[in-house]
Amino acid sequence: MKETKKSNSVAIGAAFLMATSAIGPGFLTQTSNFTATYMASFAFVIFFVIVADMIAQSNVWSIIGASGLRGPEIANKVLPGLGVALVVMVAIGGLAFNIGNVGGVALGLDALLGLNEKVGSALAGIIGICIFLSKSGNKIVDTVAKACGATIIVVMLIVCFKAQPPVADAVVHIFTPENPKDLIPVMVTLIGGSCGGYITFSGAHRLLDAGNGGSPEDVGFFRKSVLTGITVSGTVRVLLFLSVLGICTAGGAAAAEAIKSASNPAAAAFELALGTFGLKLFGLALFAAGITSVVGAAYTSVTFLATLHPFIKKNSNWFVIAFIAVSTVIMVVLGGAKRLVILAGAINGVILPVSLACMLLGCNKKEIVGEYKHPKWLAILGWIVVAITGYLAITTLPNIMNVFK
Repeated sequence: MKETKKSNSVAIGAAFLMATSAIGPGFLTQTSNFTATYMASFAFVIFFVIVADMIAQSNVWSIIGASGLRGPEIANKVLPGLGVALVVMVAIGGLAFNIGNVGGVALGLDALLGLNEKVGSALAGIIGICIFLSKSGNKIVDTVAKACGATIIVVMLIVCFKAQPPVADAVVHIFTPENPKDLIPVMVTLIGGSCGGYITFSGAHRLLDAGNGGSPEDVGFFRKSVLTGITVSGTVRVLLFLSVLGICTAGGAAAAEAIKSASNPAAAAFELALGTFGLKLFGLALFAAGITSVVGAAYTSVTFLATLHPFIKKNSNWFVIAFIAVSTVIMVVLGGAKRLVILAGAINGVILPVSLACMLLGCNKKEIVGEYKHPKWLAILGWIVVAITGYLAITTLPNIMNVFK
């Protein structure tokens, strides 16, 4: 499918594909649940995640833009076989996330229309498959991502305005969180849901498919797109955090407990803020977030798998459809969307330091990036993120199920 090189529409579409992948059902569930648990101290996690997100994705998109290569191809040039290992990790993480994404759409349809979880999950899969059955699948992906991203921002602004959160208290707790050690497992799952696994590569691979990348001149275009996406996802993340914080502050312990114990934490928060209207608004936001995340996870996971064999690349749309179908069937059989979306974030949080390290190892190799000179300060910040997220993942993984308690 030929598209205009350096198209602003494609750049914005790629940015929103990444952003809406990051602000999917897992993001809504995680942020609502953990804000109700940790209150203003959760601002520390939000701040860390946004900064880490910006550093990690700026590195990855710059290197992909300069090289014109997909993530696994870069990893294989760093060390033969490393790309295959990365494909396996990202595909597993993407599948786990996509099962949760399908469940997220079901939660949205439940709030919006009162549909049963299994019926909603089936509808989510059908909608995702229909998008890729179209001959204009990539353009539809861009359009859906932009429309859904705008919908989510508007919904969050409405709820945040109504909630009247204690902004000053949240800012103070960025630097003075209570019991910071308790926030470590939460940090891993939240960063995984924000920029872990397939999410880091989603928009960059979309730009490659549109004919961009492969020279130092392309890097600025990739960076502009990624910073747009991070601005969108960061804005929505802050607005949701402040909304739930405002609701819990106004409603006290009873409101916080109602949100934490709900099978659909974000829905409970929206309903407390705006009643039935809030519940419907939430349903719309979660449906939008879920559909774009289903599409983003499947699309990006298959761009990784496509590096394994030309047959997969040639038939990529059918593999995307199969990916969505498998995710849907597993979600219908297993159920329990709340736990699945949180666990998926944790899995992708473990993948992040590995995938980012692969990219950083290739940032100065001429056979990968040519004459491009990657900024040393950006690479150093990237390695700091690798070290911190790697440490957090190693120390947290054995106890990750504690986030459900």
